[in-house]
Order: sequence, then C-alpha cells, then structure tokens
Amino acid sequence: MKPKTENHYWLKSGFINVIQNFSGVFFGFASFYFLVRVLSKHEFGAWTLFMAAVTILEIFRNGLIQNALVRFISSSPLSEHHKITSASFSISGIITLVCIIANLLFAHQVALIWKTEELETMFYLFNIVFVLSGILTQFNCIEQANLNYTGVFITNLIRQASFFLYVLVCFFFDLKISLIQLVYIQIIGVFASTAVAYFYVKPYLKITFKLYPEWIKKLFNYGKYAFGTSVSSILSTTIDQMMLGVMLSPAAAGSFNIAVRITNLIEIPTNAVATIVFPQSAKRLESEGVEAIKYLYEKSVGVILAILIPGVLIIFLCSDFVIHFIAGGKYDDSIPLLKVTLLYCILIPFGRQFGTILDSIGRTRTTFIVVVICAMINLSLNYLFIREMGVIGAAYATLVSNVIGFLIGQRILKKELNVNLLNTFTYAYKFYPEFYHKYISKSKNL
Repeated sequence: MKPKTENHYWLKSGFINVIQNFSGVFFGFASFYFLVRVLSKHEFGAWTLFMAAVTILEIFRNGLIQNALVRFISSSPLSEHHKITSASFSISGIITLVCIIANLLFAHQVALIWKTEELETMFYLFNIVFVLSGILTQFNCIEQANLNYTGVFITNLIRQASFFLYVLVCFFFDLKISLIQLVYIQIIGVFASTAVAYFYVKPYLKITFKLYPEWIKKLFNYGKYAFGTSVSSILSTTIDQMMLGVMLSPAAAGSFNIAVRITNLIEIPTNAVATIVFPQSAKRLESEGVEAIKYLYEKSVGVILAILIPGVLIIFLCSDFVIHFIAGGKYDDSIPLLKVTLLYCILIPFGRQFGTILDSIGRTRTTFIVVVICAMINLSLNYLFIREMGVIGAAYATLVSNVIGFLIGQRILKKELNVNLLNTFTYAYKFYPEFYHKYISKSKNL
C-alpha cells in the first residue's frame, strides 16, 4: 500500500497540473477563437509564424537547464541547492544573451521571408519578454523540483489570462488589434507573472552570485542532450507551419495552425501526466529500480489513452462542425487537415512519456538522438510533401514522421526497460471500470 503522503502528492499535484494544462489550453484556445475573427488570414498566419519562431527561442534556452535543474534539486541534499540554482542562472543568462544577439541579427531577414514588415519590430520587442521569461522559468523549475506547483499554476494563469482579456475586450468593443500591440501585452503579462513567482519561490530560492564550475559542468552535461531533444522536438511540431509560411504563404500556415490548436485541446492529460511523472520517476529509480519506471510508463500512457481516445473519435466524426464553430467559414481548408492531425494525436502520449522517462533515468543522449532523427525525417518529408500536395502535405508528413518515431521509441523502451506495448492498452481498458468503481459508484452510495 502506498504511503498517505505519496497518495497526497499524486492527488494534489495531479489536480493542479490538470487544471493548469486545462487553463493553458483554454486561454490559448479562447484567445485564438477571437483572434481568428479580428485578424485577417494573412495577419493570423503571420502571428502564428511569429509565435512558432519565439517558441523555438524559448525552448532553445529552457531546454538546456529546465529538466537538469529539476532533476538535480530533486535528488541532491539541501546544502547543494544554492550552488545548483546559481549555476543554472549562469547558464540561462549566457544563452539568453546569445539568443537576443541572434534575434537582433536575423529579425529583418525573417520579416522579409515571411512577407510581413511588422515582424521585425515584433522580434525586437520580444527580447524584453525573453529576458523576463528566463527568470520566470528558473523560479517555476525550482518550485517544481520541490514538488510544489501552486505558484507555477498561478503565474501561468496570469500570463495567459492577461493576453486573453486584452483580445476579448478588443473583440467586444470592436477595437483594431495590431500585431505589435499583442507583443506589448505579452511583456506586461510576463512581468506580472515573474513578480508573483518570486513570492512563491522565496522559501526555496537559495542563490549566491558566484560561479560554481563543477555544477555548471554537471548541469550542462545532463542538459545538453535534453536541450537538443527539446529544440528538435519543437522543430518537429513547428517546422510544418514554418515551411508552409516560406513555401506557400502565412495564410496557409494559419490554416494548418487551426487544426493543430484543436488537437491541443485533447493533449491536456498528456502534458499534465508528463509534468508529474518526471520528478517522481527520478526518485523511484533511486529507491525502487527499473521495474518501477517500467510500470510508470505503461500506466501513465494507458491512463492518457483512456482519456484521449474518446475525445479524438468525437472530434474526428464532427470535424466539419468543429472547424465552422471555432474558426468560421473562411477556414474550410482546415477540415481535412484536422482529420489527419487527429490520427497522429493518438501517438503523442507514447512519444511524450518516452522522452520523460528516459530523461529522468539519465538517458538524455538516447532521447536526443531519437528526436533529432525524427526531426530530420519530418523536415525532409515536409519539403517533399508540401511541394507535391500543398497544405495537406504538411499534415501527412507529420503523420508519417510520428509513426516512425513511435516505432523507434517502442523498440528502445523494450530493450532498456522491457516495456510491453500491450500493457498500455490493458491499463487503458482497466481505467474505465476502475474510475467507475472508485468515483461514480461510491458517489451513488453516499
């Protein structure tokens, strides 16, 4: 029987993370719902491309230190925490500076390629967001490493809700929205979030303004593969939209983005479970061994599939209605895109938990190699398929690359942890009667 404190951790952190991911998808989706109605197809496509580019910058910076910081604080004695935190801030600061310089150098060229002049100013302004979000990420990681998620939830809520409320007000009062104004709102939101995050992280924030080469080396050596994995992963999920912007138009990228955003709605449990599993798997490896990690993977994927599959089926069968309701009649070209993206949505839990589990047991190099291979396949297929089939080619390219990644990941998990693919579906099937007996049938007897 699991200790009461462990059950409490899973219940509390699970609830907070589900709510956090739900609110994140809700505000992102709600903002999109109104943006797609007040912006032209070209403007919405340009905004989509801008967000894809800056997200890559964020992942480029956070990927190197985020998982490393959580892992080492989770598993190291309290006396080492200030050294780990200081080393993490040092690495983050250096990468932030490099990214800002790159942004200043290439913003003009990117604006020309995507045929939108405003993008140059938007990229310059985003440097302010980038600096503040670097500090915010550090604060959130430290709190997460101490198995607390309340501050992470509230700061994300502030950042997302502020953007949504601005778009909502502009929509209802028929105010003109410029793309540059949206970046200013991002600056305000991330500043408020960082200020709030500081108060939540204060009890755990132990930092000295001193370099600790030994910890910088440890964090870098662990994080370099997670960094490569994160960058390759985000490229895999955004390269289709970015290539559509270059090879076709920003409007084509916007149409594809609509299908992607709808599938994001059913990824809430995947993101929530991944956040909880990572620190727990790092701890269980030390105390219970490989068998516990195998169980965590199979069980977590099974639970996600049980929640995911009904949503996928409903949206697939009602895809015409969903697109018309969400984006309006001018995005009919997104309907076939949505049907294809829903197919590879089923494979996402396998890949996400594959990376989470392998990173937590120190196999970041393996994850890195797999993700790089899949990213290169995705890049190549997107170029070939978009050239031959147009917008729908991007969806098919991503589907094929996800299938290949799934097969590679399962092969590695079988070899490393003896993971049984059938067990994930067994846990998915058992989820429904277990959920019914634990929650529905008990509530009826009250």
